[in-house]
Formats: sequence, structure tokens, C-alpha cells
Amino acid sequence: MRLAVKIFSVVMVFVGVGYLFLNPVRTYLGVKSEIAAQERTVSVLQAEDSKLSHEKAALQQPATIERIARQDYGLVMPGQQAFQVLPSPARAVKPAPPKPGSSPWYSPLEFWHHL
Repeated sequence: MRLAVKIFSVVMVFVGVGYLFLNPVRTYLGVKSEIAAQERTVSVLQAEDSKLSHEKAALQQPATIERIARQDYGLVMPGQQAFQVLPSPARAVKPAPPKPGSSPWYSPLEFWHHL
């Protein structure tokens, strides 16, 4: 009987020491992984900040502003004329005619045409 009590006491001491040791280690490892994740986030944000700084510096140049105005907005300088080249009618893609007896998926929704 006394041997069982001693074994139980030793086991309880090991469980208590294990709990006291493992809980802080688990917390430490959790905090360490969270710090690593935050450092990765910081490095991504720093790279994006650097990219945006370069873009800001480029947008301070008149040549960059002129290029964007021409390409994206079709603007021209005063006294210039803008031309737009359209595809030839022969190359234009024509929609295929609907097959007889087939109706689009939305045809049941077009009830107001029958009112």
C-alpha cells in the first residue's frame, strides 16, 4: 500500500513539473511563431512601400504623366489630333445566331414582355 502511494506521489510530482515546464514552453513557441508571421507581414509591407515610393517618384516626372494620359485616357497635347484605328468590318466577330427552339436561361424571367 505504501509503495502505491509513493509511486502515485512520484507520478504526481512529474505531472506537476511537466505542467509547469510545458505550459511556458508552449506559450513561448506560440509567441515565436506569431512573431515570425508578423515579421513576414512587415517585409511584404516594406516591399510594397518601396514599390509605391518608386511609383510616386515616377509620377512626379512630366514624361510619365504624359505617357499615362496618352495610353490610358487617349489625351493629346494642344494642337495635336488623336486618331483611333478600328478593326475592319470583315474581321469583326459576329455573334452566332441562336439555335431554333433554344432559349437563353433568362427567358422565364422576361415576364414583363407578356404583360
